[in-house]
Amino acid sequence: MNSYTEENYLKAIYKLVEQDGEAVSTNAIAEKMNTKAASVTDMLKKLSDKKFINYQKYQGVTLTAKGEKTALIIIRKHRLWEMFLVEKLNFKWDEVHDVAEQLEHINSDKLIEQIDKFLNFPKTDPHGDPIPDANGKLLTPKSKPLSAFNVSDNCLMMGVVDHSPSFLQYLDKMNITLGNEIKIKDIVEFDKSLQIIVNKKQTFFISNDVAKNILVKTK
Repeated sequence: MNSYTEENYLKAIYKLVEQDGEAVSTNAIAEKMNTKAASVTDMLKKLSDKKFINYQKYQGVTLTAKGEKTALIIIRKHRLWEMFLVEKLNFKWDEVHDVAEQLEHINSDKLIEQIDKFLNFPKTDPHGDPIPDANGKLLTPKSKPLSAFNVSDNCLMMGVVDHSPSFLQYLDKMNITLGNEIKIKDIVEFDKSLQIIVNKKQTFFISNDVAKNILVKTK
């Protein structure tokens, strides 16, 4: 059995590689894990000994096939727990991350498969992120940031990039959530802020930073 810390490192490395598309540095991992580079180096040696990562000093870190599958199974558990908390226990989407961070380390395959079945095998979590299957396979979503679209484009909101409670609460205040229809009415040339119409009713101005964190697909 892997320790909680080992699992958290594997998940962090997976997300950094996913974000940057290349080997990640010790410093990047230290920043992600909010710890010192020396502590990261010690953990990387352990993970390398267990064949979870490819690690050479000063060359960056990548996951092995074993490490990637392990990371995706942890992410699967996290996202299923988030879905369970929202769908069955009435948590809000901005409240579930920290709780799921604890629950994801429960080591019971049967429990996770039963939750998946109980939820009727959801494909995405409450934030629109895809849920890996039991074999650690992950379908890549075909969504893009709202900021990549043009005036008059009609889109459906599929997810968010920023999972912080403050950002999710900001969206809640404007009643912007998954499944909403969003039409771009105008893009301000000066700062690239957007005027949007949500569900053909409410009109809002949002900053370009907000638009970069809203994932949509063409309707």
